[in-house]
Amino acid sequence: MTSGVGVRRSGFGVLVPRVLEVLAAKVLDVLVLRVLVLGVLVLLVHVLTLRAEPLRPQTTTREAMARAPIDAFFNAFNRRDNEALKKTLHYPHVRINEQGGVNVWQTAAEAGTNFDGLARAEGWARSSLDSVTMRASDPVKVHFEVVFSRYKADGTKYATYQSFWIVTLKDGVWGVQARSSFAP
Repeated sequence: MTSGVGVRRSGFGVLVPRVLEVLAAKVLDVLVLRVLVLGVLVLLVHVLTLRAEPLRPQTTTREAMARAPIDAFFNAFNRRDNEALKKTLHYPHVRINEQGGVNVWQTAAEAGTNFDGLARAEGWARSSLDSVTMRASDPVKVHFEVVFSRYKADGTKYATYQSFWIVTLKDGVWGVQARSSFAP
């Protein structure tokens, strides 16, 4: 094959530019594909981050709502108010005591604390709620590690107890379902 003034062109002269054009198109396709994949990954991370953020306030709200009966329990306990204390619990209510014994109050009528007996036996005057830490939760149940202390009338702390409380949601109300502690 000749062209023009005696210059001979081979079939490679036409084939090489075509191969380079196809290769360039393939490289461009790969680059575009990589950019698209990267864009999709960035978008996915962004969407997942946006979806995760609303869960934090829900968890915090659930934790605060589930903690409320624990705070109310200690307020009632310090006021020696058995009626208010009973309203913080769900029934049947389970308490595992310091000796490993299990007390089950089927109804509020069975529940109650002998505050006078506690004062006579230990010199108890009040309790403090030292810490409440959520350990696990789902929409209807929250596990809390509860640390509390007991004080004598002169303000002397005489005992601190680590305990485990389970708070449940029943009929739209959070209440303490079970407690386990080393307190008598």
